[in-house]
Amino acid sequence: MPSSDARILAQAAVPTAVVGALAAVVSGVVAGGKGAIGAVVATVVVILFMGLGLYVLQRTAKSFPQLFQMMGLMLYAAQLLLMVIFVALFKNTTLFNPRAFAITLVVATLVWIAAQTRAHMKAKTLYVEPDASSSGDKPEKTGRSS
Repeated sequence: MPSSDARILAQAAVPTAVVGALAAVVSGVVAGGKGAIGAVVATVVVILFMGLGLYVLQRTAKSFPQLFQMMGLMLYAAQLLLMVIFVALFKNTTLFNPRAFAITLVVATLVWIAAQTRAHMKAKTLYVEPDASSSGDKPEKTGRSS
């Protein structure tokens, strides 16, 4: 993964993890240990789903730039659908507090999207990538323009 992609991933994952930790503390106080577990599970799910999505999107952008916008829209729809399915599957679980899980899932997702948007806005992304094969080679000057 190129350093700019890793930087964007870190700039989105760190605020999400911080919000998840705060949600775990609040859920632990409000709903007990199961609330804290639900918040931690939700944070891990968001970081995992959104991180994998970002990775897939960056790979698609490098390989098939013409599909980037369509892939991005499809990917976010798929991520949200997977999260809804995950919530539906664990709706009646006794492993953790489902309400703390669902609230943390929504908040962590919104934080991830906001942080990723901010990271992309601040990134100094080249619009044209320099040719890697001609690094160090200088073009010949012929004295005339082509």
